[in-house]
Amino acid sequence: MSDSAGGCIPPRTAVTEAEVEALVRGICFKTGPPRRLGVEVEWLVHELRDPRLPVTPERLGAAYAALRTVPLRSALTTEPGGQLELSSPPAASLMECIGTVSADLDAVRAVLRRDGLELVGLGHDPWHTPRRFLREPRYDAMEACLDRTGPAGRAMMCTSASVQVCLDAGYEEPGPLGHVRRWWLAHQLGAVLVAAFANSPVAGDRPTGWLSTRQLRWVQIGTARAGGPALDSDPRAAWARHVLDAPVMCVRHDSGPWQVPDGLTFREWTRSHAPRPPTREDLDYHATTLFPPVRPRGHLELRMIDAQPGDDGWIVPLAVTAALFDDPEAAETAYRAVKPLAERTHGMPAPHNPLWRDAARDGLADPELREVAVTCFAAALRALPRLGATPDVVDAVAAYADRYVARGRCPADDLLDELRTTAGGTAAPDAPGTHPDDPHPHGKDTPS
Repeated sequence: MSDSAGGCIPPRTAVTEAEVEALVRGICFKTGPPRRLGVEVEWLVHELRDPRLPVTPERLGAAYAALRTVPLRSALTTEPGGQLELSSPPAASLMECIGTVSADLDAVRAVLRRDGLELVGLGHDPWHTPRRFLREPRYDAMEACLDRTGPAGRAMMCTSASVQVCLDAGYEEPGPLGHVRRWWLAHQLGAVLVAAFANSPVAGDRPTGWLSTRQLRWVQIGTARAGGPALDSDPRAAWARHVLDAPVMCVRHDSGPWQVPDGLTFREWTRSHAPRPPTREDLDYHATTLFPPVRPRGHLELRMIDAQPGDDGWIVPLAVTAALFDDPEAAETAYRAVKPLAERTHGMPAPHNPLWRDAARDGLADPELREVAVTCFAAALRALPRLGATPDVVDAVAAYADRYVARGRCPADDLLDELRTTAGGTAAPDAPGTHPDDPHPHGKDTPS
């Protein structure tokens, strides 16, 4: 989620509505052969001796100061609630990406352990309430903006973590690796990835009724800030419209608090020039305040996967996603497998459609999602050796497929089993639609 864009940039030349559309269309999809891969791994930071104890800001600050002295190849950033994120440099291969991030994580963990802290792979903190660690104008404005739609924004900022996979946009031409196909595939396969890797069923020390509570938070934040554009045959045009019609989170200033307009879209800002004319820098910043599940930033950023358990759990979703997008045979198999799922979206954008909500709530207990996941994991396993994956990586994906996918389970199910055990068998997930977190009181979605 980290998109720190630095401090305020003094206004320069104003941009017009037409210029904004041309700029967005020109930079959001940079096409060419898929050659680069990246990953952004977010982690909750907990006390090593007892993860239920809150980590004081002073302890976090001291640990992060020590981490800034550690040489890393990945970019290390801090999230608003004190989560840590490592963003890999663009890698020429899957194994290069894994090797870089693994080495950096080893170095980070060693420093944190000396301070009695650990990295924890959970999509949503099961115990702690949102508490902001970073006090910066960007996050002050973000909090004020997101508070208008309820508490989900603070939870997303401060208690969530993910594995974000970054892929090249693909070829200009049609085909399994063409950018139009990859854009469409990301939005349909994304629901399968949500279901297969759901790992956040608990908040406030109780089940929420959703296997991915992190994904629930994005649904609760709403379509304007956390929704994707409508899918059509021209991804560039669709994304340009989405950026122009999305509400402005904040207007930055050199001094004093940033303004948080209510309902002002970027399109309206280019027309009204109030409270000041928008600039190219404002446009670039505005794009970082939109959080759809698939975000085009020259490459495609897939943002829907929960943080995974274990030191190396993040490798499996990275490897599976890379295989299904960058191997032509696996990409074609995935496309054919997910195509029937599109009917369940009712034409509504992700993640605010029935398919994505079923995936986040039910995971692979959904028979159709389970069947598609089995097909996609099998295709990924066949493709990974062609992408140069080592036997260890292939074995990790195969073990995950056996432990979870083939059985219609995900890591969230393990967490719920553990919670039931510690509660003496009395704790069970709330039925869909009965938990106050559920935005749909009757459980299932209906198209609007």
